[in-house]
Amino acid sequence: MFIRDIFSKKNPVISFEVFPPKREFPIDVVYDTVEELRDLDPDFISVTYGAGGSSKDRTIEIASEIKNKYGIETLAHLTCYTSTRGETEFILKELKRNNVDNVLALRGDPPIGGFNGKSDYKYAKDLVSHIKAFDDFSIGVAAYPEGHIECDSLDKDIEYLKEKMCCGADFMITQLFFDNEKLYMYMDRLAKKGIDAPIMAGIMPVLNKNQIQKMVSLSGASLPRKFIRILEKYEHKPKALREAGIAYATEQIIDLLSWGVDGIHLYTMNKPKVASEIMKNLSEVRDAVTEEKYMELDDKGAY
Repeated sequence: MFIRDIFSKKNPVISFEVFPPKREFPIDVVYDTVEELRDLDPDFISVTYGAGGSSKDRTIEIASEIKNKYGIETLAHLTCYTSTRGETEFILKELKRNNVDNVLALRGDPPIGGFNGKSDYKYAKDLVSHIKAFDDFSIGVAAYPEGHIECDSLDKDIEYLKEKMCCGADFMITQLFFDNEKLYMYMDRLAKKGIDAPIMAGIMPVLNKNQIQKMVSLSGASLPRKFIRILEKYEHKPKALREAGIAYATEQIIDLLSWGVDGIHLYTMNKPKVASEIMKNLSEVRDAVTEEKYMELDDKGAY
């Protein structure tokens, strides 16, 4: 099923992200994660890969297994920073051959040490246009509630997002953020620009201080005072910080669902037990929101 069609059938959409293990580790370790995530009934699972496009072949393999062995819709990440059109078309053919119909089109980050090879793309919008012309995929793109770290302004970043949508993207997944008000203000700005495609809120549970420091340095996400107090209070108490991090992510998601966001995309970091704890905390809230949406559709004669 195309992810664009999932949004038309249910709300909220719930998904998880996994990543391939490093080359020195067996690929089977990620399937242990998928086995546990399957029990949480996700609408789809996305599969990323490393900086500079490393582990592309593992991404294809894992996405194919998720779809064909586990029966879960999957979203394969595809970056273009270091790719040629021929390489992209090979990947797209392999995905179609394995019944994978959904792609997250990203520019991607430069590989460590730089890149001196050939690339046929400059921006993610170029990749979106190529995918759209090549075959029928449901295409997702990244959205940045606080602006991309390399972009001069949020307004300019939103213009770039609109270009991606106009090139054929169907939905958006946000970069991680820790202040829901940033997302709500961002979505107001998108609406004023005529961007009304479904958007999924990307949430990352914080389990240790080193993790958050790395993520913030890479993404530029701001930390609200409430979150900083949690880090300062429990940074030397790993079990307490883990519990607090799960509680904070749960509270974020409850607020997002209450506000009416289209979906939640949980960055699992290949830790299914964390995802399981969060989803357990949300079981009644998720059911209540889903029931409310079905009633709204029924009232409109659309269900």
